[in-house]
Amino acid sequence: MNEKILLGHGAGGKLTQELVERLFKKKFDNRLLDALGDSAVFDNLAFTTDAFVVKPLFFPGGDIGKLAICGTVNDLAVSGANPLYISAAAIIEEGFPISGPDSLEKIAASMKNAADEAGVKIVTGDTKVVEKGSADGLFLTTSGIGALHPAAGGGFSAANIAPGDAVIINGSIAEHGIAVLKAREQFDFKYDIQSDCAPLSGIIKNVLDSGVKVKFMRDPTRGGLAATLNEIAGGNNFGILLEEALIPVKEEARAICSLLGFDPLYIANEGKFVLICSSEDAEKAIKVMMKHPYGKNAAVIGTVTDNDKGRVVLKTLSGGKRLVDMPVSGQIPRIC
Repeated sequence: MNEKILLGHGAGGKLTQELVERLFKKKFDNRLLDALGDSAVFDNLAFTTDAFVVKPLFFPGGDIGKLAICGTVNDLAVSGANPLYISAAAIIEEGFPISGPDSLEKIAASMKNAADEAGVKIVTGDTKVVEKGSADGLFLTTSGIGALHPAAGGGFSAANIAPGDAVIINGSIAEHGIAVLKAREQFDFKYDIQSDCAPLSGIIKNVLDSGVKVKFMRDPTRGGLAATLNEIAGGNNFGILLEEALIPVKEEARAICSLLGFDPLYIANEGKFVLICSSEDAEKAIKVMMKHPYGKNAAVIGTVTDNDKGRVVLKTLSGGKRLVDMPVSGQIPRIC
């Protein structure tokens, strides 16, 4: 392990895994933490927590407040839970505007709107203020608790996944990371791209209510689709084969990635989830997703295979294959 913390330790890739596995998991050692899921699942409940340090605080399609609520809601939802209650803690830098166009009031309104859409209540919290120059304006930490859906059983596990299963995503990738980067660097691209930041509890509940036998879900945030699928396949007795031609990417996102030399597979999302189910249930899952506003571009993007166990492989547009490795850090830091 590196002797000092790097930005990459917070990017959701190999450095993050190394820090969690060798330090926090080892020190805190307990059964619930060892699962390293998006939420801890126990007693028919799911509990999650997350911190948000996005830069800039406001970006096309959202702000840190909307991001914080959606991120916590989505971590509960992909764990098979109906989100119920959220706590929110704010670390505010001295001098931050209380009201106005880019203010604490606007961020609080975004949090309220996202919570209302998701059907959750913000019921407790904390506020701290630090000296000017100490917090980049505002940091938020949110925690959430939800009740497990009956279809989730005792929670989802990668151990349920088997060769032949379908890998599904609810829509196009790479929009959040690119929107944040565009706002941060103030790129004068002609392409208009918005963050996909959205609460996914509604669409996921529809899938679970439909009777689709979901085996596993996860939201591809930091590290993008590549990191999430490597987390799923890593150390398991199966591989994942992706079809590049089937992965939805909007032309605007693809064009900006091409200009900047980025791979869309490694760019963060905040309104997408990966679902793995049996191939027999795949068509039904897609139909259910497409009826929801956040699932109109849902697609089967790959399959679970007996080959390349523990790895993710991409079948390219040219017909070749390449390994999709776990990112070491992240192409774009501080996107959530």
